Amino acid sequence: MTVNKLFEDAENRDVYDDLIVSIEAKAHQLNLLIAVCDDASFRDEIIAQYESELQREIRPYRVTLARGEPSLRAAVAQLVEGEEYLQQHNPAVITVTGIEQLYFLKLGQKRSEQEIFFGYLQWTREGLRAFPFAIVLWVTNQILVELIKKAPDFWSWRNGVFRFASRRKNTVSARELEPIRFAFTGNELSGFDDDNDYLLPIEDLQGFIQDLEQRGVKDTTLATLYFSLGDIYRKRLNRGECQDYKKEQELGIKYLSKAVELQQELGLEKDLVTSLNNLALLYESQGRYSEAEPLYVQALALWRKLLGEEHPNVATSLNNLALLYESQGRYSEAEPLYVQALALWRKLLGEEHPNVATSLNNLAGLYESQGRYSEAEPLYVQALALRRKLLGEEHPNVVSSLNNLAALYYSQGRYSEAEPLYVQALALWRKLLGEEHPNVATSLNNLAFLYRSQGRYSEAEPLYIQALDICERKLGVNHPNTITVRKNLAYLRDRLSSES
Repeated sequence: MTVNKLFEDAENRDVYDDLIVSIEAKAHQLNLLIAVCDDASFRDEIIAQYESELQREIRPYRVTLARGEPSLRAAVAQLVEGEEYLQQHNPAVITVTGIEQLYFLKLGQKRSEQEIFFGYLQWTREGLRAFPFAIVLWVTNQILVELIKKAPDFWSWRNGVFRFASRRKNTVSARELEPIRFAFTGNELSGFDDDNDYLLPIEDLQGFIQDLEQRGVKDTTLATLYFSLGDIYRKRLNRGECQDYKKEQELGIKYLSKAVELQQELGLEKDLVTSLNNLALLYESQGRYSEAEPLYVQALALWRKLLGEEHPNVATSLNNLALLYESQGRYSEAEPLYVQALALWRKLLGEEHPNVATSLNNLAGLYESQGRYSEAEPLYVQALALRRKLLGEEHPNVVSSLNNLAALYYSQGRYSEAEPLYVQALALWRKLLGEEHPNVATSLNNLAFLYRSQGRYSEAEPLYIQALDICERKLGVNHPNTITVRKNLAYLRDRLSSES
């Protein structure tokens, strides 16, 4: 991987260049550098890049901090003891990772793993002087905040801090934790800025829940924690913040399933209905339609029971079930639900509301699927205009509208009108969700399909290849979207081979 490919934005490239210069500047003395990155895979790519770039002049080494007793000095000392090159004080860079895995919460212990780490770190100045090397300490933003507060002496003599911006992260924001802050005892989550986007490592929240489970707790607090963690994973997927798309999909399903089970057991119907709906959304995102359907049906029945027929949540539930039916080609079942949802939104919220735009868009999609293009187009156009007016140009729903209108134009053979919309949608998904989100893969596939239909095979093939790579890694090889892209690429290659 080239440096230019690794750093697609100038800001991260500049930070990397500064890091390289700082490592090289003091090759024969203790040179403590702190690098900050929330995306573990991006961090590993950066490390591999600077190790490759420096290895001719400065030999690279890596250290992973041990859990339980995470001492930076002890870890570096153990490395040096086993390396004659380091014992001779030759120029080297020692990269230290593993700190991001340390628990912030105490989880039943007297001190958390992070507190133990900071305790060791605060008094390591003299101990580290024995190691005349560049030491790059990799931390997350959450760790950095705590380090400044809890190891001020160490912080005062670092030589540089290098912050790499990343979309993906391993932490939960203060806003997302607000509904469950009551569950935490002591002062572990008190006194924090409500705007802190890096308040708690998500694995700490898992650990906290597991601790409650091991103690046999089965109450409303645990049910709320199950739902909150499951929904945090679901939202991370939608925002492109997840570090492992497929794994976090499964974790979202795991915790929402636990929420459903416990809420049913405790008779918490108001909480249960939201869990049913959100669990169904995750199943649907995996193409597991038969598992999603009974959950949507149950959620709709519960909303009607709890809120009556004319409530926004009933409209949302109608819409979700209709979307599922449409995905399965069950158009005659989907249409009346879409029509009911649209009528409800208009009655409850008026004509100019994002939910009305969503209903217009979805009904248009159904008409398009049935070849009812003249009915679909004015609804798509109206939905796009509403979304732009209400949400601005750079919003996921606007991107969806662009893509849908482009698909309609494509279906009618209006390729010159479809192409700029597909291109715009792809650019916006990349900007909003990053390069490797399934929505980007869908956009790539759509644009490739357009090029294929125009005989522009050399332009279509690399887009299909990119889309298939994203789908296989993020959704799995057997996901319906992956299968669709794979078939599209195979068809294109057959056409290429037959014409060569």
